[in-house]
Amino acid sequence: MKPIWIVDDDQSIRFVLEKALLREGLSTRSFTNPREVLVALATENGSEGPQVLVSDIRMPGGSGLDLLTQVKKQLPALPVIIMTAFSDLDSAVSAFQNGAFEYLPKPFDLPKAIELIRRALEESQREEVAEELMAETPEMLGQAPAMQDVFRAIGRLSQSNVTVMITGESGSGKELVARALHKHSPRESGPFVAINTAAIPKDLLESELFGHERGAFTGAQTSRRGRFEQAEGGTLFLDEIGDMPFDLQTRLLRVLSDGHFYRVGGHSAVKANVRVIAATHQDLEQRVKEGVFREDLFHRLNVIRLRLPALRERREDVQVLTKHFLLQSAQQLGVEHKRISDQALEILSHFNFPGNVRQLENICHWLTVMAPAQMIEAKDLPPDVLLPASSSLPLGPQPILVIDKVHQPDTAATNASASTTTLVNLGAHAGWESALEVEALQLLGTDRQDVWDVLTRRFESLLIQAALASTRGRRIEAAVKLGIGRNTITRKIQELKIEG
Repeated sequence: MKPIWIVDDDQSIRFVLEKALLREGLSTRSFTNPREVLVALATENGSEGPQVLVSDIRMPGGSGLDLLTQVKKQLPALPVIIMTAFSDLDSAVSAFQNGAFEYLPKPFDLPKAIELIRRALEESQREEVAEELMAETPEMLGQAPAMQDVFRAIGRLSQSNVTVMITGESGSGKELVARALHKHSPRESGPFVAINTAAIPKDLLESELFGHERGAFTGAQTSRRGRFEQAEGGTLFLDEIGDMPFDLQTRLLRVLSDGHFYRVGGHSAVKANVRVIAATHQDLEQRVKEGVFREDLFHRLNVIRLRLPALRERREDVQVLTKHFLLQSAQQLGVEHKRISDQALEILSHFNFPGNVRQLENICHWLTVMAPAQMIEAKDLPPDVLLPASSSLPLGPQPILVIDKVHQPDTAATNASASTTTLVNLGAHAGWESALEVEALQLLGTDRQDVWDVLTRRFESLLIQAALASTRGRRIEAAVKLGIGRNTITRKIQELKIEG
């Protein structure tokens, strides 16, 4: 990981931050003025640049705000934290207008400053992961007529800032379409910010979207920019908009109508120069009739509608997508790329994929890990694909992992008989739920009184290990994929004694 750059003419401030960050296992590099930073950026390549920049605002030989402007031109995704002993409104506004990640008034509480730097660090790592995936992966793949219609629509919208509504089943690639719309728009140089409105608790969503002022609620120790401010000059992607709480729909409508909003606890209007792209898998017209979605907001969002086809509607794309995902999985895991036979591809092409493209991607990742040879044959495909009775399962297949990991009986004798039973039941029912049911029945048939804890720990351990494998050990990205917090995954890894 790249170091955290600290810019301050006060040697004591540099010393305190350096030591505190060193205790956190984070490397640092210090500068006394902005000129030194700009020289370092000009003479060093990107791999040696900063992960986060923490800068004072007033220093001999240059202003932290000027430095912020210069740095953002070269590294637009770099989180910059501005410090100052002059806690006036003009400085704070200037810092945010120029793209600062946060504003830290002096004197600051050291643990809170470190917590803020860690948040900036996580944001920087998320941006790096997104950029890496975008660089390595083609925007979208598809030869089917339905997908060609989507590509043509993206082309027609390439010079427009119009609001777009993307509809389609879960896992069909709505965020990819949103990213493509952003990339081929006049806002390409601006940020692309995505938020899943269904994944954030209602009481936190307002702050996530619009930000908050210090003291706005319990725990709001500092002011914070929301996603609208983070997306300034770029695109804000609101996924699963159909699940947005009704009262927040009113606030969103106002932003879309007049281009202004207020932070939580704020009294000054903030102008939003943001293009909004929304997505949903739900029937919004029906939700309007049910009274859970505002009709005026629906019409405001529904300026241009793009319907993304389900994978079963574009079966001719399964083969090219499968080969692409197998190559991608091999690169992510650092293993040799596996090939797939024509017979196996034919079977995949006739599978319904209730989880759409995301399910196919998971299957390819599973095959990369579990297929015994470099050539994937039909018999190597997961039971969910091979047996029609299991084809409605939306989750990626993991029956073999269940065999190997879940059952850990107390004695060797019990182990032999129980393992045989598990294998037989997997063959008969071919689903991880069935294997879990068999395991649960076996444990419930004993004198144990900790069945819930035992199976829960094994399930959580497998899930976290699978997520870490899919992200090549990157915990923050694994937590995002699982839908849990960074602290939660760290605590679970410690509790479950997961290595790596």
